[in-house]
Amino acid sequence: WLKSQHPRPATPPPFPSRVRAGAAAHAMAGAVSEAKKRYIVEQLNPILEECVSDAIEAMAADPVTFMLKWMESRRVLIDEKLISGAEQDLLERENEQLEAQIKALRSTMQECAMMAALSAALEASDSEEDFDEVEEEPEQFKKNIEMSKKFRRSVSAEAFGEWNAKKVFVPPVIAKKEAQKERLRTCLSKSFLFSSLDEHDFGIIISAMKEVSVEADECVINQGEDGDFLFVIDSGEFDCIIKLPDGVEKVLKTCSSGDVFGELALLYNCPRAATVTSKGASVCWQLDRDTFNNIVREAARKKRDRYDNFLAKVPLLQSMDNYERSQLADALRLEFVTEGQTIMTQGETGTKFYIIEEGAAFASKDGQTVMEYGASDCFGELALITNRPRAATVTAKVYSKLLSIDKQTFHRLLNVNSLMERSNQYTH
Repeated sequence: WLKSQHPRPATPPPFPSRVRAGAAAHAMAGAVSEAKKRYIVEQLNPILEECVSDAIEAMAADPVTFMLKWMESRRVLIDEKLISGAEQDLLERENEQLEAQIKALRSTMQECAMMAALSAALEASDSEEDFDEVEEEPEQFKKNIEMSKKFRRSVSAEAFGEWNAKKVFVPPVIAKKEAQKERLRTCLSKSFLFSSLDEHDFGIIISAMKEVSVEADECVINQGEDGDFLFVIDSGEFDCIIKLPDGVEKVLKTCSSGDVFGELALLYNCPRAATVTSKGASVCWQLDRDTFNNIVREAARKKRDRYDNFLAKVPLLQSMDNYERSQLADALRLEFVTEGQTIMTQGETGTKFYIIEEGAAFASKDGQTVMEYGASDCFGELALITNRPRAATVTAKVYSKLLSIDKQTFHRLLNVNSLMERSNQYTH
């Protein structure tokens, strides 16, 4: 093939050295055994032909370097085929550990950068304060301040004019020990409100939060007051109390570690909806309004945009309108499962509804496969609708990315009657 494509130039007149070399080659060819000939034809030639063909197609300036790299890439492919499933899982776990270490280092670097930015911002604010001391506010602005006392301070912040020009957001950085960061990270991971944050935003939130110690029977927030902070409970318990129109106080719920309170005033720019009082000595983490608005709200928006188009493709959810899908997107939690991992087990109590974003799974009943699932398919709704144990076991066929919804959110956001009609089509 090579000769037909690239004919060799005319052979020059033989020199004595060439004659001797040709004679030696001829003698060696006669000495090659049949086994070696087969090895050349069956093993070497296919590899060399493919390598030379790729080199010619690429027109590599340095053929030797190109061929060496080509051989190395071929060796890597062969090595990957020789790795067992268990060894591959081990390598993946090691990669995940390395990625976690890299993220931790990035978080530390981000904290240093934020501290430097905060220092620069404070220096700039000092010069602005000097300017404010000599410049008098306009009379109309003073009148607006008086009028705004009738409304929430956060609403008055939306006033027009150059006096309310948007400032560059610089998140606060509160120094913490590594043990505090880990404790706070564990605490926040339990909260739905922060589940949509990526690693970068999660690090900003951890840096911005302030630890607050609370004594027994201490009132942290009061119903009807303005709110500029939310709180995440690290340890202890808190009663959420609402005062009814007749003056009677009613305990709505008791919050514990990982729960969030005070977020409604920040989410909806409204007064505090309830009074929260500690039942004993407790520890909370406090987050300011500006950081919440700039980080948590923005992350929730990104998550909504990411999943909205995907949810529209899920057959079970096609009857939902855009608003309903956006509410559902805010509630989704991302989970990863490995090949062969059990997602739910026949006979157990159902607590989640699942949608496959990427990957594949299968349902088995009494050891027999009864259903196959792929991207955009969902399962697990039957146990949540009927309140019966899981009727089948679902196992991941490959490494998969799942979106899950807990039972309470499932009933709050989804039309159960419509799902019940669809569930009659399933055998699980």
